[in-house]
Amino acid sequence: MAKANMQKTKTPMTELDPAYRATCFEEVAGGYTLEEAVNEAQRCIHCKNHPCVDGCPVGVPIPSFLKELGEGNVGAAYAIVKDANALPAICGRVCPQESQCEGKCTRGRNGEPVGIGRLERFVADWALANPEEAAAAQQAYAEQTGADVAADDFDYTGKKVAIVGSGPAGLTCAGELAKRGVQVRVFEALHEVGGVLVYGIPEFRLPKALVKQEVSAIEGMGVEFEPNAVVGKLYDVEELMGEMGYDAVFVGTGAGLPSYLGIEGEALNGVCVANELLTRVNLMKAFKFPEYATPVYAGKKCVVVGGGNVAMDAARTAKRLGADVTIVYRRGRDEMPARAEEIHHAEEEGIHFQLLTNPVRAFGNDEGWITGLECVRMELGEPDASGRRRPVAVEGSEFTIDIDMLVISVGSRTNPLIAQTTPGLESTKWNTLVTDEETGATSVPGVFAGGDVSTGAATVILAMGAGKRAAAGILGYLRK
Repeated sequence: MAKANMQKTKTPMTELDPAYRATCFEEVAGGYTLEEAVNEAQRCIHCKNHPCVDGCPVGVPIPSFLKELGEGNVGAAYAIVKDANALPAICGRVCPQESQCEGKCTRGRNGEPVGIGRLERFVADWALANPEEAAAAQQAYAEQTGADVAADDFDYTGKKVAIVGSGPAGLTCAGELAKRGVQVRVFEALHEVGGVLVYGIPEFRLPKALVKQEVSAIEGMGVEFEPNAVVGKLYDVEELMGEMGYDAVFVGTGAGLPSYLGIEGEALNGVCVANELLTRVNLMKAFKFPEYATPVYAGKKCVVVGGGNVAMDAARTAKRLGADVTIVYRRGRDEMPARAEEIHHAEEEGIHFQLLTNPVRAFGNDEGWITGLECVRMELGEPDASGRRRPVAVEGSEFTIDIDMLVISVGSRTNPLIAQTTPGLESTKWNTLVTDEETGATSVPGVFAGGDVSTGAATVILAMGAGKRAAAGILGYLRK
């Protein structure tokens, strides 16, 4: 084993200059070279209890892949990651590692944790650039670990499973089932496969070419995809499990319905939800208008309301479209749910932050376009149900911000279509599906669900973890 590198800080990773990247949609982070990746992997001290693995929702054997990478065995490191994680190039870029694997890293107790996410990205990007070597490494790893597959000696030949939704939960579930020989078909409502990975996350954080390559790898396992297929309209779940002959169905439709502020003036022109802005730009390529036919309005002075990752994505997108952008959030910086890295990048790119501020009314002109946003100052009181201190309005503190665009990013909800069209399918008052936490089983036999559709809006990696658990649950159901 290579000698541990005891430097206290992560090996630096190159990034585009903030002034330049705020004008374009090129990827911000440049990734590691081989030398940098090996150096960072050697920071792992291979502690006895491996707390980083406990922090990974899909159970990547992190010390094993870091050991191989630290010795320069990139192919072996990739094979280990890929066996546990269907979408490593994506997770390496968008996972909140600081609150998961890296958040539990022993090295983080006295310095910075090992850059696990950066290293996952490195081995995944290497595999995409070297497909033949990556395939050979995967084959070698499969032969070494064949006993794990042999333990499940059930013959799944002829078993068919329908996946509803091609986001991270659906893709992960599909890949896990395909490994076992299950026939899988994924039904996607939009015209492109990838769910939130293609419509919700900007190009500068997650290049869409990478998503296509990861999807192609799953397709190469025999998984079929049917876009433009709205289950609940074109087909329903009963039809899938009846005349269409599927033995089980996994619902991974996410949480794509936006929430609103509920304030006066919300229907003015120049007001939109973050989902609309991001979908127009990411999926419909509006930032390349008129090369692509979808127009987009960003205004000259834009306010984004919200403090999560989606708000950061919307703000940084509007900035790249030419707007002067301010993020308005009703709590303080310490309470912002967005990743620290995304907040830092937004600040570097010149985005302003108006914290402890809450919108109460929007103003418009005679033509129906927004011209101003009335806000009130807030102060933090006692903690609420989320554990964060509850914001309380400061009496008499109203003020107005002059704007010509307002983007609302205060959360999203689950579409009730599947629950409404599937008799006996139990859901909550928030339209999330009720599932068994371990298997993803719903109240309807043979129907499973996972990700945002059952938890509410969360992260890509948590959705993937749910898809992986549901795949195991589905395999158990098929064996019966």
